[in-house]
Amino acid sequence: MRFGIIGTNWITERFIQAAMETDEFSLTAVYSRTEDKGKAFAAQYNSQAEVFTDLAQMAASDQVDAVYIASPNSLHAEQAIVCMNHGKHVLCEKPFASNATEVRSMIEAARNNNVLLMEAVKSTLMPNFKIIKEHMYKIGRVRRYFASYCQYSSRFDAFKQGNVLNAFNPAFSNGSLMDLGVYCLYPMVALFGKPDEVRAVGVLLSSGVDGEGSIVMRYPDMDAVVMYSKITDSYLPAEIQGENGTMVIDKISQPYEVKIHYRDGTIEDLTKAQTREPMYYEIQEFMDLIKIGEHNSSINSLECSLAVAEVMEDARQQIGLRYEADLKNMSAH
Repeated sequence: MRFGIIGTNWITERFIQAAMETDEFSLTAVYSRTEDKGKAFAAQYNSQAEVFTDLAQMAASDQVDAVYIASPNSLHAEQAIVCMNHGKHVLCEKPFASNATEVRSMIEAARNNNVLLMEAVKSTLMPNFKIIKEHMYKIGRVRRYFASYCQYSSRFDAFKQGNVLNAFNPAFSNGSLMDLGVYCLYPMVALFGKPDEVRAVGVLLSSGVDGEGSIVMRYPDMDAVVMYSKITDSYLPAEIQGENGTMVIDKISQPYEVKIHYRDGTIEDLTKAQTREPMYYEIQEFMDLIKIGEHNSSINSLECSLAVAEVMEDARQQIGLRYEADLKNMSAH
């Protein structure tokens, strides 16, 4: 399957390394704002890939079947829609877009053009997430979901010196909720659906993005608590607490270990050994769906992606976090 790549950064490198574990992936096009950077990136993979500095030209290329988007968050929606309007399937990095309005526009473009659009959330497609779903009945009625992703950003030191890099720049729809909180929210919605109520608090930095935050969410007979941060670290595992036991997951963003701690003190290790790169599974899912002509993943579904975007937008409004993209959408109506 012939892929075009948007974004030449470390996540794209990881993507290509994982994609090369499949037999069907071939890199045929690279989009970069500068030709030199695009050529240098393509050369790393001994690729004959064509380098484009015009996105519409790459989207129109007959050498591209699908596009992987790993550009700044604020560009996702516009770039995805251009590609889909040219009949290309799109695998777009998380978070899908700046806000729910943009996500709805992306979904509309996917349906109008009869192409596959999928959010590139790796965790929900990894083998141990399937284990979580298959064995959750063992813990009885679920009463709480808890997940934390707090990782001190290497760019925060620069921020404190007055140098605002992309990670802390609201123009790119960045911050801790969008970059890390989404890893806690997406599995939650995939497992339990959209919550009935969202209550959020957070710490806004001087640049206007959130450094950290917490969200408590209500479901009919359970609650969910997520914590995320780019200015502190956390070492807590995730938990799904049931009346008969608690499922403990080492990392919600990349589940490698899953155990159930039963109330009688016994522990069941459900961990499934994983032999592939973490991103391999999302790429395989994406390509398998294209092969069978399916335009919506049953796991990383468009409905799940929209629900997550709506929860994040609700949380952002509560903590006063606004992006330029939000203002654009307001002025468009």
